[in-house]
Amino acid sequence: MSAAPEAHEIYDRVQNEGKRRLRRTRLELGATCLVAGFDVVFGVLALATIATALTPHFGKEAGHAFGALGFGIAFIFIIVGRSELFTENFLVPVIGLRSGLVTKLKLAELWSISPILNIAGGTILIVVASVHGVLPHGTTTTLKGIAEDFDANSTFTAFCSAIIGGALITAMTWLLEAVGTTGGRILCAWIAGTLLTLGSFNHVIVVTLEMIFGLILGAHIGGLDVFQNFLTAVAGNMVGGLVFVTLTRTGQAIGSSEDDGRLEE
Repeated sequence: MSAAPEAHEIYDRVQNEGKRRLRRTRLELGATCLVAGFDVVFGVLALATIATALTPHFGKEAGHAFGALGFGIAFIFIIVGRSELFTENFLVPVIGLRSGLVTKLKLAELWSISPILNIAGGTILIVVASVHGVLPHGTTTTLKGIAEDFDANSTFTAFCSAIIGGALITAMTWLLEAVGTTGGRILCAWIAGTLLTLGSFNHVIVVTLEMIFGLILGAHIGGLDVFQNFLTAVAGNMVGGLVFVTLTRTGQAIGSSEDDGRLEE
């Protein structure tokens, strides 16, 4: 069994991937982000369908736990299919930045385009899934309940939850560069997606799409509620991703490379 790579070796891999992301065309970036919205909705459908089927037999908590296991497929689709969520870009392209204005503008473009297209892609699929008779019986009630539960959180609670959600998914992007097999990447993605949903952490794309789903189906929330949580989640996710993971992992890599000077300047 091969040894796990050192922190500075993972950093090098992340940096190379970050440079690649910042060189992409707008067409590739747009399509990649649009498809990620579809992938998230597939996970939400798995969550709601499983929870609806199992809650009457095992209770709401157990139904949610099993549903969280199902939601993990969304992140498998994203990672294996090479689609991309907004929150995957708090570590990789930041480390891939080079001096000069061009890459900074590319990062700003990435941060601007990805959340919009993630949500647009997901909303398109949500509209299709919301047509009467498409979803299994009872699933609509579950989806409305998910949206209302998130809306019931205070702004401070939503912000703190978003810090954890951002840190979790950003940590996933670090771990994905540490593993060298497709199976390992699938496992990391599934674990991250499951934990995100199991803890009901506030992820800007996932929760926004869940709330939009509930809104369309008639949940007792408004469009302003969805937008307010979106802004709160963006702020919290960025704090969790950039401060709790990107800064600390960079420090870890610098410390790992002090003896041999392998970290790129």
